[in-house]
Amino acid sequence: MFPMRAAPFGAVCVFLVASVAASPSPPPVKAAVEALWRDNPQVQAAEANLRAAHERASGAAQPFYNPSLQLEGENADVDRRTAGASLALDVTGKRKARIAESDADVRARTAELALARRDITLDWLKGWTGVALAHDQAALGRRRVELMQAFDALAAQRLKTGDISSPERDLAALALGEALVQQASLDTQEADARAALAITGTANAPNAANAANAQIVTTDLPPAATTIIPLSADERPDLLLARAAQDRADAAVTVADRARRPDPTISVTGGQVRSGPRTDRVIGVSVSMPLPVRDSGRYSVSAARAEADAAYASTRAAALRTDAQLVRAQATYTALRTASETFGKGRAGAFDERARLLEKLWQASEITTSDYLLQLKQSLDTAVSGIALQNQAWQAWFDYLAAAGRLPAWIDGTDKDTSP
Repeated sequence: MFPMRAAPFGAVCVFLVASVAASPSPPPVKAAVEALWRDNPQVQAAEANLRAAHERASGAAQPFYNPSLQLEGENADVDRRTAGASLALDVTGKRKARIAESDADVRARTAELALARRDITLDWLKGWTGVALAHDQAALGRRRVELMQAFDALAAQRLKTGDISSPERDLAALALGEALVQQASLDTQEADARAALAITGTANAPNAANAANAQIVTTDLPPAATTIIPLSADERPDLLLARAAQDRADAAVTVADRARRPDPTISVTGGQVRSGPRTDRVIGVSVSMPLPVRDSGRYSVSAARAEADAAYASTRAAALRTDAQLVRAQATYTALRTASETFGKGRAGAFDERARLLEKLWQASEITTSDYLLQLKQSLDTAVSGIALQNQAWQAWFDYLAAAGRLPAWIDGTDKDTSP
């Protein structure tokens, strides 16, 4: 006997998602994701941009104009010594417009950070499911090699007793050689998957070993899509970013309009003037106003309005896109989950039973060696397809969480908005 056991799906992947049916993610996932955020350059860049936006907002809240100090001295027929100060008055609301623009920029940068964290987390989780797929396929390949080695040894014994012919013995040897070649390819694919995942930075990520120690290795599928209530479109990060960008563009129109409007400057001068033996104190007040006759600034306003129109169109496109992504992600996940669930319940998943039955039939010479190898190959291909199908269901689940706006809440373990 050399039965083939069915490979458990995704020890690594399941370690990440074992508790997903209850909605909150396992604590190791949250810790690993937080470590990933700290080390990922995209997230670091988004965090730096947000800090810069906060600093710009603090600067925008400061008074728009600074005062000017002027000192004058003159030695001639009349000696003059004066000091003056001037200050432009923000009567057109430049500071208020700048504050509105910077606040919108802070909201946009906050949404960008949320998107960066969501995207890198999604790539990371899907990367681990890819590693899990490669790992399980390689494990199944190793079982195939063991099976072919036992079959090759048994074929050699049966050749000596005259139960099979020499060509059938050669067929068993060729099957073993093919299995070894395919196993080398599967091992390479697993190494490539791990190398690709390492690029995102997963030094503290869980692995198959500690998953087994935690006794949470399972082949359960994620919950049905109906257990998750998607966030409203206005609450999803994609649309939050688009609306914040639109608000920023609208505020930029006001900033450009206020910039073209001149503000008055008030100057106060005081000092003394000496002419011969006489010395007089002087005080002067003046008001000046720039004249926007050569550059009225209207082109800057027109350009800002065009950019605001583009931002508005982008917001509408983002709303359509986020709704379409949600519908597609939900439909894809439901289809893959249903197919995987059906596969697991059907006869297609009875790998052990089929392998034992095929062996008995071959031992009893009821099927030829070529038929045995052909049917065994079909069984192995079916097993690989089942692993790939379940892996695709998990990846579709992550896509659905992201499209529904629930992935960050699942990572934090705070997603309680599940339907009854």
